[in-house]
Amino acid sequence: MKNLIALLQRDGSKDMTSGSPLKLILTFTIPLLIGNVFQQFYSMADTIIVGKIIGATALAAVGTTGPINFLVLGFIIGLTSGFAVITAQYFGAKDFHYLRRSIAAIIKLCIITVISITILSVFSARSLLVMINTPSDIIDDAWSYIVIIFAGIATMVLYNMSSGILRALGDSKTPLFFLILSSLLNIGFDFLFILVFHLGVAGAALATVISQGVSGVLCLIYMIKNYPYLAPEKGDWKSNPAFYWRHLRIGLPMAFQFSITAIGVVVLQGALNLFGSVAIAAFTAATKVEQLVTQPAGSFGVTMANYAGQNLGAGRLDRVRDGVRKCTILTLSFAVAGLIILQLFGTELTNLFVNSSEPAYLEILSLSKRYLTLCSLFFPALFLLFVHRNALQGIGRSFMPLMAGVFELVTRVIVAMTLPQVLGFTGICLAGPFAWVSAAALLAVSYFVIMRQMKKQRRIF
Repeated sequence: MKNLIALLQRDGSKDMTSGSPLKLILTFTIPLLIGNVFQQFYSMADTIIVGKIIGATALAAVGTTGPINFLVLGFIIGLTSGFAVITAQYFGAKDFHYLRRSIAAIIKLCIITVISITILSVFSARSLLVMINTPSDIIDDAWSYIVIIFAGIATMVLYNMSSGILRALGDSKTPLFFLILSSLLNIGFDFLFILVFHLGVAGAALATVISQGVSGVLCLIYMIKNYPYLAPEKGDWKSNPAFYWRHLRIGLPMAFQFSITAIGVVVLQGALNLFGSVAIAAFTAATKVEQLVTQPAGSFGVTMANYAGQNLGAGRLDRVRDGVRKCTILTLSFAVAGLIILQLFGTELTNLFVNSSEPAYLEILSLSKRYLTLCSLFFPALFLLFVHRNALQGIGRSFMPLMAGVFELVTRVIVAMTLPQVLGFTGICLAGPFAWVSAAALLAVSYFVIMRQMKKQRRIF
């Protein structure tokens, strides 16, 4: 045990069960935020290069696949993040035997996930595009893009599994380094496949899959080399069904929570597609800008899941409460900063995605500005949503986050099916913000009730 603890002090892991919660949250979040921004950059690179070089129609084709991509990718991110919560709890408890068993279980579960989701998503891609009313002038390009992304699901799972395990140990820096490399590779491959080989939107998809695969492989190699105590031993691969279920009990609700949210986004995309390719292009550009500015929300969320998981494992519920309070203040500061940025510079940022020679250039900018102006007013609700949802997941309470996802789904669907008929494109813009508010309110109340119950009952682990 002493040798393992000494090894922990030399590698990149971070024990978040002692020390200043505020400092720990910041030092964990900053590399994670930089990594998420770079990940967003290589997603944006596809969109910028496609929009500027190929045109608005291709931009709309890539954009209309976004909700479908989120449906699958969100499930994977939620599943692997949920699995890693168990790893974080064993790490916080310094139980290295079960830590290795947890990693072995995660590997086996992820292999099953790759096989099943790849087959299902590839064969259903075109049907999903038809179902969401994808315009005929972009459906072929949309299918070419998304089917390649789905065929490369193994690369998504590999990176998210490896980085999730490292973050469970408090190491948020290592995934960052490989993600930066991946981002640079993605941009290079974009230019190669689109400008040199003239592969169009299919080239953008290939660039994404290859670059993500590189980051996943490098992350795995680094983990094997630098964290030898993580390597499962022969006996660690054999576990009873209850052990796998413990991982699934947290992983599946987190995955379904993402998927439920994504279903609402898919329904919204179907309503948006009825407005035509110009509106789709505007919405695509605007949401890319929004996603860039709101990266701190997701970063603080991942931090709180790992922070809460480790401290629950160490029996420090008081540190969980203290960390959530301080993270709330931090995240609201970032929400206000994001609001100001979009109110002042939203149009300039949207302009990155659109070629000024496009016939619908001014209309695209106008619609994008409307979306960014409205949605940024609701950023405080979005940012608080991530803090409370991930804190609850970190302490193993996944039911209410799942219900919050249902609230998001219902709210987004109701708005998407009603307000656009009355307010036009403005109704599309309000669907997401109204969903954030409904979910954030439920999660905030749930967090305080559950924490009070756990304190009263002394149910620490």
